[in-house]
Amino acid sequence: MWHVSQFLIAEIDGKPAAALCALPAAGTGPAAWRAIEEVAAVTGLAASELEAIRQRGAYTRACWVQGGEGDWMIEHVATDPAYRGRGLVQALIANALDKGRGAGFARATISFLIGNDPAERAYAKAGFVHAEEKRESAFEAIIGAPGFRMFARAI
Repeated sequence: MWHVSQFLIAEIDGKPAAALCALPAAGTGPAAWRAIEEVAAVTGLAASELEAIRQRGAYTRACWVQGGEGDWMIEHVATDPAYRGRGLVQALIANALDKGRGAGFARATISFLIGNDPAERAYAKAGFVHAEEKRESAFEAIIGAPGFRMFARAI
């Protein structure tokens, strides 16, 4: 899920200015964990250290929301602050939706931290609407946001 091959990147003058990840939602959690295990093996991380990583991340699993197994998922949207306000996110989302439609998906989802108002406005502008949210006090104590909100839309 976090591999560079899954990202769409907008460049300005040959420099990355904005990016997002777009891929089928099916199996992303297990695939992400397999990637973490692969990196751990290559870097010589002990099994106990790997288990500690899994335990430290438990707070996120309590409130993470993502699309269903048949959805096209857009995640990890970011813009370099120097390039904000130029329509890059809207262009990337449109590109990601085209890619999902071309792959045969009928619905796209996007998740973000509750309280990230600029993200919420950008996704609503792209036609996404509120679908689900999860809150968890332990997550909020660590991250400062009460949880995740997911938007969805037809593609």
